[in-house]
Amino acid sequence: MLQIVIKGVSSRRLRQEFPETRNLLCGDSFWSPSYFLAPSGQVSLDALKEYVDSQLEK
Repeated sequence: MLQIVIKGVSSRRLRQEFPETRNLLCGDSFWSPSYFLAPSGQVSLDALKEYVDSQLEK
């Protein structure tokens, strides 16, 4: 639930500060609806890169 709040607040603030981002988005979504959660120090850099790459494909 916290990730939804963080995404909502950050999206709203970024849109207010940088209104030109509206032209760069596909639709109304600023963030992907998914999120990645792992304990710090227990996830490899390769796993993080794989997650980010998979989000870029969507």
